[in-house]
Amino acid sequence: MQLHSDFSQRVVIRPEQYQFVDSPLAGVSRMMLERAGDEVARATSIVRYAAGSGYSAHTHDGGEEILVLDGVFSDEHGDYPAGTYLRNPPGTSHQPFSADGCTLLVKLWQFAEDDTSQLVLNTQHAQWHPGLVDGLSVLPLHEHNGVNTALVRWAPNTVFSRHIHAGGEEILVLEGLFCDEHGEYPTGSWLRNPRYSSHAPFTLEDGALIYVKVGHIDAGLMGDQFISQAAGVNNA
Repeated sequence: MQLHSDFSQRVVIRPEQYQFVDSPLAGVSRMMLERAGDEVARATSIVRYAAGSGYSAHTHDGGEEILVLDGVFSDEHGDYPAGTYLRNPPGTSHQPFSADGCTLLVKLWQFAEDDTSQLVLNTQHAQWHPGLVDGLSVLPLHEHNGVNTALVRWAPNTVFSRHIHAGGEEILVLEGLFCDEHGEYPTGSWLRNPRYSSHAPFTLEDGALIYVKVGHIDAGLMGDQFISQAAGVNNA
């Protein structure tokens, strides 16, 4: 399966475009944002667990990154409320479930081979730092070899200067309304801007909270093999 797997293209998905499809496990559904591969895939998805649903125990050969958007996500290692950021590196295993239901941002097969650190961070209790301009505050989540992931809070009517993302940029709007010269992106919007793209983002009276990942496009991550395989098939 190939969905938005041409990373040279800009992609914008707004919440009114969400179409959840059932996963192989009852009670778990997903809105696929990008995917290269079949059930084992380099993938970014919004995943919903109905109350009492879960997966059987499994190993993440390519690693798994999770941001809990609402509810409480759980596995045999603990419970993770909304706002928890988790990284399960390649080779780790668990048996995930949700007693009362939850919604997650999930990224699979997007680790570097030498990124082996496991992380559980409750962002509700973490320390934020001032951003590069007035009105911005930043909560770093993870950094490895130039791939950076963070939460960024934008105060109302904040303006950031035009800038270029040499390694691409991915955004999920968690709260408020995020804007740039290309449009307005309400809560739930997902954007992927290709390498060397530029924009001049800003907020209006509501401000915004966004998840941001930069530097990960064409960064030599484990899941890039699925993109290469697809390109080979398409060019055959």
